[in-house]
Amino acid sequence: MASNAFAGLLNSSADRHSLFDDAQGIVAGSMLAVLGVTLLSSAGLLAGGTAGLAFLAHYATGFSFGLCFFVVNLPFYYLAFRRLGLAFTIKTFAAIALTSVLSEFISGFVSMAHVDPIAGALFGGLVIGAGMLALFRHRASLGGIGILALYIQDRFGWRAGFVQLGFDGIILALSFFVASPFIIACSVLGAIVLNLTIAINHRKDRYIAM
Repeated sequence: MASNAFAGLLNSSADRHSLFDDAQGIVAGSMLAVLGVTLLSSAGLLAGGTAGLAFLAHYATGFSFGLCFFVVNLPFYYLAFRRLGLAFTIKTFAAIALTSVLSEFISGFVSMAHVDPIAGALFGGLVIGAGMLALFRHRASLGGIGILALYIQDRFGWRAGFVQLGFDGIILALSFFVASPFIIACSVLGAIVLNLTIAINHRKDRYIAM
């Protein structure tokens, strides 16, 4: 009986992820997101979405990015639960919590003395985009704008990457209060790379596993 239950946690099908599939997807996506955020932060850049809001709060208040990221996402759980279901909400909460915790400790394991802003934008945006793809494909997200973008894609068919890019533009426009034009330009480049990665690679009709 116990062996059958354990096997059920591991077995997946063409249209449904197993619990183990979801767990590794959430862990891998969160780790990639933290690595990408570290690249952006080391280059002095900002980001879009709730990560961008967390960066703004971090730079403005001095509180850690991980704490700001966790708090900024709290209001979006209601939307996630009402529109995308309990399973999505739980997995998203797990991804946000893990990303927040890893952000607190990664500096003790990974040190980047110098990251060129343009390189940070290109590589950081790509790595975060890959992390978000992993989360999206396991019906999770990094919260906030990602939740809203997924809802709009499911409801209206608009590409999540393009929706998020629009919101990111608004958030990055607010960055003029805390960063130089060059840093903002590089941050915009990072947001474009991130969201194009999602828009090109994430389509509901191409990837149907739940």
